[in-house]
Amino acid sequence: MSRRVRIATVNVNGIRAAVRKGMIEWLADADVDVLALQEVRATAVELAAALPGWEIVNEEALAKGRAGVAIATKAPAVDVRRGLGPDDDRTEWAGRWIEADLDIDGERLTVVSAYVHTGEADTPRQDAKWAFLDAMEERMPQLAASSPLSLIMGDLNVGHRPLDIRNWKGNVKKAGFLPRERAYFDRFTGPAGEQVTANDGSVGTGLGWVDVGRRAAGEVDGPYTWWSMRGRAFDNDSGWRIDYHLATPALAERVSGYQVVRAPSWDTRWSDHAPVVADYALGLGT
Repeated sequence: MSRRVRIATVNVNGIRAAVRKGMIEWLADADVDVLALQEVRATAVELAAALPGWEIVNEEALAKGRAGVAIATKAPAVDVRRGLGPDDDRTEWAGRWIEADLDIDGERLTVVSAYVHTGEADTPRQDAKWAFLDAMEERMPQLAASSPLSLIMGDLNVGHRPLDIRNWKGNVKKAGFLPRERAYFDRFTGPAGEQVTANDGSVGTGLGWVDVGRRAAGEVDGPYTWWSMRGRAFDNDSGWRIDYHLATPALAERVSGYQVVRAPSWDTRWSDHAPVVADYALGLGT
């Protein structure tokens, strides 16, 4: 029979700083089996020192102290693929995408840790974000076809709907809530193979992936996963839901729990993002 596998994602805003501030204590109690990390800002050696006892695969940014993604597991990955998009974009794209195939009691699970660019409207930074989202849209059908139990996790830096941002009206012209950005998510989560008219009026093909967090929470504000460190955003819960579990339909049917682990107070936070955790029933059993 299958077993529960607890899978979490979090942008740590620097793994070494997160560990100093209490991440290890959280992890010790969280009973996590698979952990996707973004913005680790560390080398493989530094990651291993920060997370002893875990099997870790990572994709480093070319610029020291920037970006970086990793996947930590209890058992070694069967296969790993690093990066997304053409080789000539490695400067902008390195440290933002890693895939790992895991054997869960005889079933293959593919997990992705992704860190989409923050972007900045009408600048080259936004152009890099468009290109990365284009590459995601191309990769997602390939991933689903090759591995029906696939999960893309991470800081995707887009609030899909007004429910995902407390102050959405003040952000419609800003990166993270631009209509064109949100249109990608309309297609990502639209019915597979069907024509989807996105919020910006564009028409494309739905990919059929499931936003596990929105399905679990329903039509409510949030629950938010990121709050600015400035002002009283955290205390007022003026946040953004930009950290996701996007699952293939077959995997989405295996979800038995979902939660955003919001810190009890501003001063107990070890990142400006909260871990997003879900339980999945996996394994063929004996």
